[in-house]
Amino acid sequence: MSENENNSNDNKSEKNNSDKQVENLFNNDISKIDIVFDVNDLLEHWSQFSFDQRQTEFLKLHRTDAEEFFLNLNASDQYELIGDYTLLEQRSWLRLLAPDDAADLIQEAQDDEKKNKEQKKEELLSLLDPQTKREVNALLAYAEDNAGGIMNSRFIRLRPYMNVDEAISYIRIQAKTQVETIYYAYVLSPEQKLLGVVSFRELFAANGLKKIEDIMHTDVIQIPVDLDQEQIGQLFSKYEFMAIPVIDADHKMVGIVTFDDVATAVQEEATEDIHKIGGMEFLDAPYMQISFFEMLRKRAGWLMILFVGEMFTASALGYFENELQRAVVLSMFLPLIISSGGNSGSQASTLIIRAMALGEIKLRDWWRVFVREVATGAALGLVLGTIGAIRIMLWPWREQMYGVHYAYIALTVAFSVLGCVMWGTISGSMLPFLLRKLKLDPASASAPAVATIVDVTGVIIYFSMANLMLKGLLL
Repeated sequence: MSENENNSNDNKSEKNNSDKQVENLFNNDISKIDIVFDVNDLLEHWSQFSFDQRQTEFLKLHRTDAEEFFLNLNASDQYELIGDYTLLEQRSWLRLLAPDDAADLIQEAQDDEKKNKEQKKEELLSLLDPQTKREVNALLAYAEDNAGGIMNSRFIRLRPYMNVDEAISYIRIQAKTQVETIYYAYVLSPEQKLLGVVSFRELFAANGLKKIEDIMHTDVIQIPVDLDQEQIGQLFSKYEFMAIPVIDADHKMVGIVTFDDVATAVQEEATEDIHKIGGMEFLDAPYMQISFFEMLRKRAGWLMILFVGEMFTASALGYFENELQRAVVLSMFLPLIISSGGNSGSQASTLIIRAMALGEIKLRDWWRVFVREVATGAALGLVLGTIGAIRIMLWPWREQMYGVHYAYIALTVAFSVLGCVMWGTISGSMLPFLLRKLKLDPASASAPAVATIVDVTGVIIYFSMANLMLKGLLL
């Protein structure tokens, strides 16, 4: 057996052993088991542990491993871990964090309903050194979902009059502090205004006596402190930067947003949108950590609203009660027709919401989207309606099941499907634009909401078409 195969088998064996450890941990009393996880294993299984299990396993780590592990946790898990520690213990962990990460942790502490927000904030701030405290206070002044709230105020600074050798020496001094990244160096004026940017590759490749102002790039992409994190994510996706400078209202550079900062923020935004599209409130903690009653609260609201909306479907059916009594066969196709409209509406809503989130379409594009979705809805409705009509016409027992007028029923179903799918597609695509116009989150145009709207209107479309096609025959 080759060395690579041996290594592969060893890795598989280690993975299996780790999984068995976790399984045993859940099946036995944790106090009776002494399992030591490495950092990677603990990170992988962290979400599966209870609060007490997390505390126990964290304390088993060597200090160096514990610090590495702590820095890899998100702010919510970090605060949960040290939230009940003494102030002295909290100080040792809080001072490991960069200012932006410390600000995130303090923000989590402020969201803790069990404790006084301002009191907890001041307690944690008092644990920081004076410089970091000033930086964190400045970050907390910004909204947590804007550039100012996720940026880091520590970055490499240069002056334009420096030569390359002086700049490299100065960077060595700055690198000893907790700077966020050293991929780029930012050239600032005495007033802290951004003049240009230079990469490390360019610095080391340049002549040592050359001035920074001669090699820096002046056409720098920069973002304001109040730019939403979703828009920042679009910029990173478009330009593939490692970091983007942040500018305040006075055009002074106040920090940088790095790729890893925005990746976490964008993930949270995407998760929030998915939850809203699914018809629930945003779950701000992992699924397994949400309490039963909290889960009910976050899911019940939309369901109750949608349930009341669905009751209008019953009202619409009651209005067409006579038609149903005279042509019971119509009830057989009702679920088929309204579900087709709901499905098409959910598709359109999801596509438009995602396109809006990525910046692919703007509010002004609503007419182009409308025309496009009308054509798409008509084509989809025609395809589905044709399939439905063919199925009825070719069914071997069509006369026994649908009666002698099965051909007219087939046409009724076909045109009803066409109408419902078109209406569903139009509703699903236009509702996000309406919400955006009203300054609301387009993700609130959830798939269940669109489906409910189409259910009610689908009944009206179906029976209106039946009255038109079957009048004098079955009705």
